[in-house]
Amino acid sequence: MKHLYVHIPFCHRICPYCSFHKHTPGGTDMVAFVDALLKEVEKQPLKPQTIFFGGGTPTMLSEKHMERLLSGLRQRVDMSEVVEFTMEANPRNITAAKADIMRDLGVTRVSLGIQSWDNKTLKTLGRDHTYAQAQKNWGVLCDARFPSLNIDLMFSIPGQSLETWRDTLESTLCSRPDHISAYNLNYEEDTDFFRRLKTGEFRMDEDRDADFFHLAIDMMEAEGFEHYEISNYAMPGFRSVHNEAYWMGEDYLGIGPGAFSTVNGRRWHNVKDTPRYMAMTLAGEDTATEIEEITPDKRRTERFGLELRTARGLPLDLIQPESRKMLDILRDQGLLSYDEHHVRLTRAGKPLVDPVAVALMG
Repeated sequence: MKHLYVHIPFCHRICPYCSFHKHTPGGTDMVAFVDALLKEVEKQPLKPQTIFFGGGTPTMLSEKHMERLLSGLRQRVDMSEVVEFTMEANPRNITAAKADIMRDLGVTRVSLGIQSWDNKTLKTLGRDHTYAQAQKNWGVLCDARFPSLNIDLMFSIPGQSLETWRDTLESTLCSRPDHISAYNLNYEEDTDFFRRLKTGEFRMDEDRDADFFHLAIDMMEAEGFEHYEISNYAMPGFRSVHNEAYWMGEDYLGIGPGAFSTVNGRRWHNVKDTPRYMAMTLAGEDTATEIEEITPDKRRTERFGLELRTARGLPLDLIQPESRKMLDILRDQGLLSYDEHHVRLTRAGKPLVDPVAVALMG
């Protein structure tokens, strides 16, 4: 297995826009939680090329539990071919001691969830950190000298102006990360933001989204960043290897409560109940649920939705003959270009990736 994902579901505060499996720690036995993760890792021999710790908030783990988890992982997994080891971090709870533990035990890349450098916008998002904390702990990560650092941002947030977004982009670029992820806010079901959208308190505006999106492209490309996926920008040589594997449809194994896996044409996720996951794993029981077969048609659909988002583009041979005329229509509308190998979105087409993908699928 080339790609390993480890899910840490704990958060101090539940953000109102997030749909991932997450919860406050409550009375969770963290020793048992780490034991469960390590026991699940032991289920099969692993020799990954990339590892990604996500959440939730991986850096909510105490120094003791983080060191035990990372040390235990190194004892159980052949790390000889790892080229990228990413840890997501929250500006509220990353410390110099945790950063040192992470770096010393193999983490090569940290993704800091800043989202915005504006306190008012952070409050709207329900984030538990401030501008000052983000600035301070970005410095902590820089001082730890990780090989690569990413800043996560969000835009089209209720109440966020284009100028506020510009200020956030300027602050981010001044911080000199080598990778930036900038996500258009999505209103996911089963979130507070989705409910507020349905009541009319929040509203979606595609023209506004496009303005925010294009401003990010212009500012980041002007500073030398490559826009290599719809929501991701990298300096040369600093693309996320792990995320590129997702976009190219490679297999990956997910560890932890609620973690998804796709292996040999089958997809499943672990039970989305942390105490139950821990009890089942420690008892040697299988926690996989909702197992599905990835049919050729489903795989083709996913390729349209993922590969069209990338700078490489969608392989032209995926377009059925009956849909080829749509290529020329969309090209004439200025939404895409194509050559004998790939279809690529233009600047105007990138904000419309989903409807363009649907049109090309026929």
